[in-house]
Amino acid sequence: MHEVKGVIARGKGAPVSVETVLVPDPGPGEALVAVATCGVCHTDLHYREGGISDDFPFLLGHEAAGTVEAVGAEVTDVAPGDVVILNWRAVCGECRACRRGRPWYCFATHNATQPMTLADGTRLSPALGIGAFAEKTLVASGQCTKVDPAAHPAAVGLLGCGVMAGLGAAVNTGAVTRGDSVAVIGCGGVGCAAIAGARLAGAGTIIAVDTDPRKFDNAIALGATHTVDSSDRDPVSAIQELTGGFGADVVIDAVGRPETWKQAFYGRDLAGTVVLVGVPTPEMQLELPLLDVFGRGGALKSSWYGDCLPSRDFPMLVDLYQKGRLDLDRFVSEEIGIDDVEAAFTKMHAGEVLRSVVVL
Repeated sequence: MHEVKGVIARGKGAPVSVETVLVPDPGPGEALVAVATCGVCHTDLHYREGGISDDFPFLLGHEAAGTVEAVGAEVTDVAPGDVVILNWRAVCGECRACRRGRPWYCFATHNATQPMTLADGTRLSPALGIGAFAEKTLVASGQCTKVDPAAHPAAVGLLGCGVMAGLGAAVNTGAVTRGDSVAVIGCGGVGCAAIAGARLAGAGTIIAVDTDPRKFDNAIALGATHTVDSSDRDPVSAIQELTGGFGADVVIDAVGRPETWKQAFYGRDLAGTVVLVGVPTPEMQLELPLLDVFGRGGALKSSWYGDCLPSRDFPMLVDLYQKGRLDLDRFVSEEIGIDDVEAAFTKMHAGEVLRSVVVL
């Protein structure tokens, strides 16, 4: 057992605490990773608030980069010393999606089988099967994607969740292409990543929509050509005005609320695409005239993890970052210690940061 410090959520809504965590040596198909950095993602706050499950206590953290320290039997894809980004969708290679050549939809993703525990033996639930607000964590080897060790870990580690989710929502799910018009509703970390993805894909008009104009500086820096303060004006009519009266080809909802999804639905052009990447809570309901769904045509999509394939997408995006074509450094608002996660949740909730990144 490896005795490390980790960030624990013990109960719904309770402040997190830094406690001793016991991490076992890797078994078959597993890897022990020394965590270098881990971003503070809104999903971790969802866990703390009981919005994902009530399987407390949780070992939080999942948006991480680190170095493989040891691997178990039958592991061939990574080795000790490899610098990796952790992902929460280890592809199985055998389910019906994988057999059809669509592994980004893998329906049987897996995690480490051995539990990590508190010092008293209490079994922990690692966030998204990772639990990376810890000095070391145990994951399935397929959750490790090897990348260039020269890349700055605080920046590239964000590909492990939020940046990949947003960027993939534009490039993979929304299939944004040259000359498209794109609107992104919600300009936090995921929304700004969608804006960056739209620019990478060659979109012409990129509209950033948010109720907080403080977020527009980052949105513009990452590729937005126009901004809409939706606390001051109707975003649907604003998007239409900026796209010749028609609406955008692709509208990405990075908030995940019924009202923002409706704005996305009515803010797109006929036969346009809506992409939902913001995560709703279980009680949210959507009511919409079915005739409008039929009459407007197009596609209504949800984006799971940006429909990414980590083995394909992470190295490619790290390469773009190192060549100066993808500004991942812009997403790192601050680097903090493991004791600062609770304060980082407050800053994130207040919209003060794109990402606080824990450096271990």
